Amino acid sequence: MKKILFICYGNICRSPMAEFIFKKLVKERGLDGNFHIESAATSREEIGNDIYYLAKQKLKEKGVPFTAHRARQLRIDDYDNFDYLIGMEKYNIDAIKKIVGIDYSNKVTRLLDYTDNPRDIADPWGTGLFEKAYQEIYEGCEALLAYLTK
Repeated sequence: MKKILFICYGNICRSPMAEFIFKKLVKERGLDGNFHIESAATSREEIGNDIYYLAKQKLKEKGVPFTAHRARQLRIDDYDNFDYLIGMEKYNIDAIKKIVGIDYSNKVTRLLDYTDNPRDIADPWGTGLFEKAYQEIYEGCEALLAYLTK
């Protein structure tokens, strides 16, 4: 079983969107037994909070099911407990490495590093661009799943 942890700054927008989009893609392909998927934050700001309402609205609009969610912070032991620690932007990658230490096993990547156009996914909480974030997260999740199942 491959264990994937999606990570963003607060764990209320991008990383839970990635978690539930990836879960949907995995389920649609009949692969749900092959993956364990969670999300976390690099900061402590939103610990315990639910998915941001505009992120929920976008998931609903796109037909992506989600369950109750409580933001949590990345822990040092997540490095040993997950096969992939996937951030949304360079800032997240730097923060992840500050928490878990040196990435000896090359587990830490950006989501869009799996695409033909590697780049950051801007935080829609600050930009308000939830459609753009959704599209980029979906693109990354598709590419990640293709990479993990080839």
